[in-house]
Amino acid sequence: MTLLGTGAPEGLPRPGCPCAACATAVGEDARAATALLVDGELLLDLTPGPAFAAARAGRSVAGVRQVLLSHPHDGPAVELPPGLPAPVRVPDGRDLSVISGHRVRAVALDAPGTGYEVTGPDGDRLLYLPPGGAPAGLTAAAGPYDIVLLDVVDRPDALARLRETGAVTATTDVVAVHLGHEVPPGRELRRRLAAAGARAVPDGSTLTVGDYHAVPDVPRRTLVLGGARSGKSVEAERRLESFPDVLYVATGGTRNGDADWAARVALHRERRPSSWRTAETCDLVPLLAADGPPLLIDCLSLWLTHAMDSVSAWDDAAWANGGSTALAQRVASLVRAVRETRRTVVAVSNEVGSGVVPATASGRRFRDELGRLNAAWAAECEHVLLVVAGAAVRLR
Repeated sequence: MTLLGTGAPEGLPRPGCPCAACATAVGEDARAATALLVDGELLLDLTPGPAFAAARAGRSVAGVRQVLLSHPHDGPAVELPPGLPAPVRVPDGRDLSVISGHRVRAVALDAPGTGYEVTGPDGDRLLYLPPGGAPAGLTAAAGPYDIVLLDVVDRPDALARLRETGAVTATTDVVAVHLGHEVPPGRELRRRLAAAGARAVPDGSTLTVGDYHAVPDVPRRTLVLGGARSGKSVEAERRLESFPDVLYVATGGTRNGDADWAARVALHRERRPSSWRTAETCDLVPLLAADGPPLLIDCLSLWLTHAMDSVSAWDDAAWANGGSTALAQRVASLVRAVRETRRTVVAVSNEVGSGVVPATASGRRFRDELGRLNAAWAAECEHVLLVVAGAAVRLR
């Protein structure tokens, strides 16, 4: 399978767009509209100048026997070079047999357009979805696809649905296509896709479906640090948005009469995928010890506030008379649970050690204890990120 293009319908860079993502989309990061050439005989979608795109990849469209369109009827203009059969769109749920021995099934979507499941003569299976589309009415899959090509950036929930039904497993090669300027290209794009267990390839790449390819390794334990309004919670949520059945653990609880707090909580809830569940608790050790879906814990600083409340750590005398020891035991128990957990965990915490020195002893105590908790938790994680001004810096 040769990807004649891997970009959004407008391509990347988008003509006339002055944004930073388009300005840096050069070389391998420049992308034409997505189109796939399967075994030299089946063409899925048409990129501008398909014959030239194929030639640049060392291929030819001269042997194409079938051209299928996936975009909505009001999608991008179609450029059909001489000699290619007229493009068609297969009705949802219908099957099509191609002379080359490929079997095609049209997949219904929850948005305009058509997805295609292609089975090769040797039984290898691929799924191709148009931009902005996700399968509709999914049931248990007949088996995992060998490769899936879809709009991972704009529709991570589509990947989550495919994982939920078993259509995508740890062995499925997930390739992001329809890439536009929503995410800066290069290293940042690769980082975000790797968090979803996906990858991007340059235009002109040829992939052999069914061959072994190292699937991006999704870290099992991740700590996301950042200051106030740095984007740390958004980054944490992004790391799990392509996975189904996530348990969001809110450690802040509710605060009666605090309208600002209620607005903050509502904003977080609106951002979460509808398939996620929420637990409002600071009792993290049992959750980490139990088997279950991925956990997103937001945040450790609020957990620490609750723990310090429980041992009267704000009172100097109580702190000196056993409070510090009791807190250390609670932190040690939590860190041990992180070390031993078998669940995928993404935790959020505040980075408070770089700001103004608190004016009170209790404030300095909280700052110091949070620094120690962050360091201890990070030591048990495969992946640690620091988010500054919305940009994530990989520390480990």
